[in-house]
Amino acid sequence: MNGPEIQISFAPGLRLFVASERRSGRTPVTTDGSSSLGHVVESLGVPLTEAGRLLVDGRPVDVSHVPADGETVEVEDIARPQPVPGAPLRFLLDVHLGTLARRLRLLGVDAAYESEDIGDPALAALSARERRVMLSRDRGLLRRRELWAGAYVYSDRPDDQLRDVLERFAPLLAPWTRCTACNGELTDTDKDAVRERLEQGTEKTYDVFAQCGACGRVYWRGAHHARLEAIVSDAVREFGGAKTA
Repeated sequence: MNGPEIQISFAPGLRLFVASERRSGRTPVTTDGSSSLGHVVESLGVPLTEAGRLLVDGRPVDVSHVPADGETVEVEDIARPQPVPGAPLRFLLDVHLGTLARRLRLLGVDAAYESEDIGDPALAALSARERRVMLSRDRGLLRRRELWAGAYVYSDRPDDQLRDVLERFAPLLAPWTRCTACNGELTDTDKDAVRERLEQGTEKTYDVFAQCGACGRVYWRGAHHARLEAIVSDAVREFGGAKTA
C-alpha cells in the first residue's frame, strides 16, 4: 500500500488485541490516506469500545480523524470509572456470560442475558434498542456499528469478570433486589402469599421471603445463602453500595 505512514503505539492494557510485533512500543503503519483513525485502530485488532483517548502528536482527536503522513498516534486505555451518558446504566450479556449476569443481578445491577445464541446482529440491535452496554468476550460483536455501547470482558474467571465490570463502570449496588433468574425486581412477601409455591421443608424452616414481580420466583435464605453472601460482601466492601440483606 502506497499511502501515508504513521507511527502508532498502544497502551499496555490494549496490547493483547494487537499482533505481537506491535506490543513493545511505537511501530509504523501505512494507511490508505482516506480511512479514519478509528478504522485504522480497529483494523489492527483493537475494538473501539476498548480504546480511550486517541492522541495525534500529543493532542486528542476524534475517531473520525484521517491520519496524515508522519503523524504519531497514541491509543490510550479507557479511563476508569467509565461514564456511560444518555441512559440509566444497564447491561446486556451474551450467551457465554451467564454466571457474570447472575452475579450482577445478585448485586442489584440491571443485567439482561440471552441464554441462547441469538446471533451478533440481534444482540447488537437489542443493545441499541434498549440502550444497554454490551458485555462480551467476542471482539467481532464489539466491532458492530449497531451497538449502543460495549465493553470487552477480559477474564474467563467469573470472580475477575465481576470485579472488572464493577471497577470499570461503578454501577450502583443494591444487593438482593433483583431476580437472578430473569432480572426482574424483587419485593418482600408474606409466607401466606407464596405458601403454595413452597416445598414442605422450606415452609417449616424459613419465614422471610421475597418474590420476583416478573416471573414469580420465590427467594429465601436457603442452603446457598452463605456463598452468595460472601460474593455480595466482597463486592460491597470493595466497590460500595447499600447492603440490604
